[in-house]
Amino acid sequence: MKIREIIGALEQFAPLSLQDSYDNAGLQIGLTEDADVSGALLCLDVTEDVIEEAVQRGCNLVVSHHPLLFHAPKQITGADYVQRCIIKAIQRGVWIYSAHTNLDNAPHGVSYRMAEKIGLHDVKPLQPIEAKMDGNLQPGAGIIGRLSEPMEREDFIALVKECFEVGSVRYNSWTGEQIQTVALCGGAGAFLIPKAVEAGADVFITGEIGYHRFFGLENTIQLMEIGHFESEQYTLEILREIISNVAPELPILNTETETNPINYL
Repeated sequence: MKIREIIGALEQFAPLSLQDSYDNAGLQIGLTEDADVSGALLCLDVTEDVIEEAVQRGCNLVVSHHPLLFHAPKQITGADYVQRCIIKAIQRGVWIYSAHTNLDNAPHGVSYRMAEKIGLHDVKPLQPIEAKMDGNLQPGAGIIGRLSEPMEREDFIALVKECFEVGSVRYNSWTGEQIQTVALCGGAGAFLIPKAVEAGADVFITGEIGYHRFFGLENTIQLMEIGHFESEQYTLEILREIISNVAPELPILNTETETNPINYL
């Protein structure tokens, strides 16, 4: 199996044309020649330890959600972790590929997987994108769907905590009581709050909201912030499914390196 074939499968599921204008998804490090893949290591974030783990576990391909090369480096001297990752990956012969907002916006992408974990049905994009895709689902940012039955707020918060394995949820003082229509977005999805309000959602869940955005919506919508890393953790399931469909015999490993930079007590 060639690395280019793995990349082809990833980009068929989440075409680079779906990425946001500011993004830099795609092949980050590696030649486009016909290199064989020995194994794929999946992660949210690329760090020096992740690259070393890939080498030690026999993987010459790292597939991440967040791009290592988000901003163009002006030098490669090892002055920061990004530069050191570039040097280490090239020295150790590790390819790095990232599927970021293209995977967020793809049908059955990151937010769809979040909705699946919570048990939503009748799901559709919160902010659709006009793009031609195979199948009937439309690409777009975020998801809106419905629970089978309304839930009390406290019960729904408990469900969210269980589904995303979080010890706490940050939420506003919403005056409503029951939740059934749910909008959500993986990662930093606060930009979609107006869309969630417009769509009549009872609650909007995302990884990052920001202090000031919690003000003024207590009579309108329940906001829930669960953590950026935590909201996107199931991205690795999607990446695994894509790759295993085209390379069922290939070793596909989830990183054992802890890359969440935020700690809790």
